[in-house]
Amino acid sequence: MKERFRHFDILGVMTPEKKTVPGTKPGATHVTGPGGLDAKDFARWYRERTLEQWQALDLDALARVAAVVEAVQAAGRFVWVCGNGGSAASAAHVGCDFGKTASRPGAKPLKAVSLSDNTAFMTAIGNDLSFDETFSRQLENVVAAGDAVILITGSGNSPNLLRAAELARSRGAKVVGLLGFDGGKLKALCDESLLIASDQYGVIEDLHMSVAHILTFYLKQKKA
Repeated sequence: MKERFRHFDILGVMTPEKKTVPGTKPGATHVTGPGGLDAKDFARWYRERTLEQWQALDLDALARVAAVVEAVQAAGRFVWVCGNGGSAASAAHVGCDFGKTASRPGAKPLKAVSLSDNTAFMTAIGNDLSFDETFSRQLENVVAAGDAVILITGSGNSPNLLRAAELARSRGAKVVGLLGFDGGKLKALCDESLLIASDQYGVIEDLHMSVAHILTFYLKQKKA
């Protein structure tokens, strides 16, 4: 298997080769694996792809995202989280972790809500209006200046997330993207974004949840 880690940073840590990752359409199937591997060899391949993204993780971008969340918490405002498919499950996980696990004695609660969880509201919007309005219509009722909207997506091109970003920006809320591939159209609509520049959906979603866990436990361990 080709060795991908060829460069070293100033601390002597291996870093992956830079490569350009093309964009994708929502729901598109992209790299799944090289094909023809048994379970152990596929696991090695997948592990290598994941390690590449860990080595390339933009810690400055992560710190900027953390600063947005901290400002929202300090102001007593809300974090709204959105995503489709697997990223809807991630949004639910983030809403739970931010609201419960990130809490610490003496700190203001972090008011976090996943907009992917209200099945009745979402299906009413999809049935009566348009799936493209799944999140923006919910945000119309609740989002305000000082809030943050976190959009979790592989493609960055889902129309319902683009509309959510536009609505949030029009209300003065911060837009944060956890993105994959090349960031898609959503990247330009984000105040802050963290890009996992992979073309393997599983790796992208794994790193998105790892970033969410980093943020959660960072907030929990903070000193007053």
